[in-house]
This record gives sequence, structure tokens and C-alpha cells, in this order.
Amino acid sequence: MIEQNFAHRLQHPVFKVVSQIVTEQGLEAYVIGGFVRDLILDRPSKDIDIVVVGNGMDLAQAAGTKLRVKKVNLFKNFGTAQFNYKDLDVEFVGARKESYQRDSRKPIVENGTLEDDQKRRDFTINALAIDLRQESFGKLIDPFNGLKDLEDGILRTPLDPDTTYSDDPLRMMRAVRFATQLDFQIEQKSLKSILDNAYRLEIISAERIMDELNKIILAKKPSRGFELLFSTKLLHQFFPEMVALYGVENINGKSHKDNFYHTLEVLDNLAENSDDLWLRWAAILHDIAKPPTKRFDQEIGWTFHGHEEMGARWVPKIFKRLRLPLDHKMKYVQKLVRLHLRPISLVKSHVTDSAVRRLLFEAGDDIEDLMLLCNADITSKNEFKVKKFKKKFEVVMQKLKDIEEKDRVRNFQPPVTGELIMETFGIGPCNEIGVIKTRIKEAILEGEISNDLEAGTALMLEIGKELGLTVVG
Repeated sequence: MIEQNFAHRLQHPVFKVVSQIVTEQGLEAYVIGGFVRDLILDRPSKDIDIVVVGNGMDLAQAAGTKLRVKKVNLFKNFGTAQFNYKDLDVEFVGARKESYQRDSRKPIVENGTLEDDQKRRDFTINALAIDLRQESFGKLIDPFNGLKDLEDGILRTPLDPDTTYSDDPLRMMRAVRFATQLDFQIEQKSLKSILDNAYRLEIISAERIMDELNKIILAKKPSRGFELLFSTKLLHQFFPEMVALYGVENINGKSHKDNFYHTLEVLDNLAENSDDLWLRWAAILHDIAKPPTKRFDQEIGWTFHGHEEMGARWVPKIFKRLRLPLDHKMKYVQKLVRLHLRPISLVKSHVTDSAVRRLLFEAGDDIEDLMLLCNADITSKNEFKVKKFKKKFEVVMQKLKDIEEKDRVRNFQPPVTGELIMETFGIGPCNEIGVIKTRIKEAILEGEISNDLEAGTALMLEIGKELGLTVVG
């Protein structure tokens, strides 16, 4: 057992108060898990887990009283308690041992020792504990060589990985998440076990899976996590549409990109410039409908016509199945998937003011995010080609800024309202109102008239006359 003392790094009042209480009462208590791991790795952590050999709720209440916290939350069904103190979230639990039934990740819990509690942890690096008793304050307790695994950048389970992963299959997603966040390697025996037990994810709720997946997506280099999810077949259990992107087909020497790895490259490119989760989801889904739209043309090779429209239609179905929010976030992702080819098509052709106005009108306040996504979507093994394309892309971006400044068409509402049309011509709700408003909107987007009330009113009168309407008053 490796021993090391961290007393000098446990200066927060929470540790001192708990130490005083357990020493006076003759109890054992330890700070354990992620806080200890992050303390050793010099990573910031605001979540403290304290395990006591005894009653966690009693210790929480005693510590809460001494620290004068406003409220101690007790969870009697789970035997845990929690409170917030200054900048920390502190949780207390009695040491326990767990056993599992095959069809559930909810354990049968019994009181246990510190050793029992460390055995039930997911990884050796999360089984590290630091003693809080005064006589041994700060002493590291490391029965599974977690400290060495931390130093070596290895993820390993305390027990046999088949037992650890089969008992609680969510731990397989956590393995990928930690490997991605910490840039660690999953030990080979563990990797094989994840592959063998991947199907066990079926007993895990989509919400729990997505919680882990979103943390992977928000990592500095999310592609690492997706590659692990793919190679271990975890991705196949809950995201078959993304798995379907994998692979390259070749006919007559003509092949297409591997859309799975292209998607990961776009995601990593985007991650360098934005930590917005839903923008990253747009990167993941931007080409999701390429497999069903793939066609081979003898002249031009592979095409994926309409994949952006089909992909946008898929977004609500995918979000619903994965238990992602079906609100403005979903609509935002759907919009970016639908529009992701538009800026790139402007780069490929002559950029007209009209096309830029229409893009500004449709993208609205999401135009900057759309441009970030499209810029990330410029990928090729040919660096010269990428540089050339990005240079043209900068021209389009400047054009967007110039036209927005001049014409103010982002999210614009046509200056002529339905009420004004009815009042001017003395008519009630009718088809002619829609015709007039659409023609005015189109004229503004085409640059035929300026986006103001005077020009809009003049065109309204002209169109009204064509439609046989008479001005009243």
C-alpha cells in the first residue's frame, strides 16, 4: 500500500471541522473519490465526498451545525446527506458494500468498512481515500495502486472489470469519459471487458447515458471519446445513426470521405473555437443523413443530395430517442443542420447580395454560430485546398457583415404590417394581405427596395393597385 500525506493540502474549514468531530467521537471518516483524484492531479474540484464508517447523516448534521450552514439535506432512503458551504458541495455517506442483480444497476446495500467502500468504486484512481482522523490526518489510503495509475495515466477497475462493468454498465461510459477528459489510456483488459459487456447498456436510462455523452462532447478533444465509444461498440447501443456514417465505398476508383471520421474532425475543429454544447451537437448531426442520401453518379462520383434537409427532419426524432431537450435547443440544432451547406455554396459560387441577405434572414441571430460550424466543416488532407477555401470563406463572412450593417435584414420584420394593409385598403383578413407582405419581403431580400416604411408603403400601394384594391380615406 502506497502511503503519502496530503495534510498540507486539506486546509479548507470543512476538513478541519469533520476531523475534529470524528476524532472526538472515535469515528473513522475519509475524503474519497474525485476530489482526491483531482487534488493529486492539480485539477479544480468543488465536490467533496466524505465517507464515514457509521452514519453519514449524523456526521453531516454535526458538521453543518459547527460550520453554521443554512440547510443540511438528508436523503434517508440512500443514507446520504449534503450541504453547500461557501464554494463547495459536500456530500456524506456511510461506508458500504454493494451487491447487484443482473437486471438492475441499483445495488443491494449493506453497511461496510472503508475497504468495502473502496472496492465498490469504478476505477482505482477514484478509490483513493485520505484519512481525516487527527492522528493520521492527510494519510493517503490506496489499496489498488491508484496513485501509480494516476502517474501512468491508466484507467483500471479495482475488481475484475467484467464484475465492475456488468454490475453497473454506466461505468463503461464513465471510463470513456475519464479517458477523454484526462487523456488517459483504458487498460487493455478493461477495454476488452467493455467490448464484451457493451450490450449491458440496455439496462441504463437514456438520460444517464446522455449525461456522460455530453461530458465527452464538452471535452477538449471530443473525437477521442467517440473513437473509444465506436471501437468498444458502446456507440452502437444508443446511436446507430452515427455508427452508419462509418466506412468508405469505392466504385470505379471513385470513393467518398469516411463521414464518421469527417464528423469527428469537424467536431474537434469546432471545439477549438466554441465550448457551446448544442453547437457541438450541430457538428455531430450536420451530416447524419448522408448514408440514406448516398448515390453514385458515373460522371461526378458520389453525391449526398438533400442530406441537410433530411438531417434536419431527423433531429427531433434523434433528440426524442436520446432524451435530449425538445425545446429551443433542439430547434437551434435543427436550424444549423438545415443551413450548414448554405455558406459553403456561397463560397463555391459568385456571392450575390441577394443570397447573402437570404442567409442572414434565415439564420437570424444564429448566423455567427452557423459560420463557425461551416468553417469547421472545411476539411481535406490537401492543406493548400483548405487554405484556399478558407480564404474565400473569409470573403463571404466579410460580405455578411457589410450587408447586415447596410440592410439590417437579420431577423427583420417587413416594415409593412397586415394591420397597415387592411387599414389602407379597407379590407379584412384575406389572401391578398399575404401576397403583398411576401412580395415586399422578397423585394427587400433581392435589394430592389430598402428596408424601411417609406419604400415598403410605396410598393404596397403599387401591388394593391395590381390586385385591384382601392385606397380608402
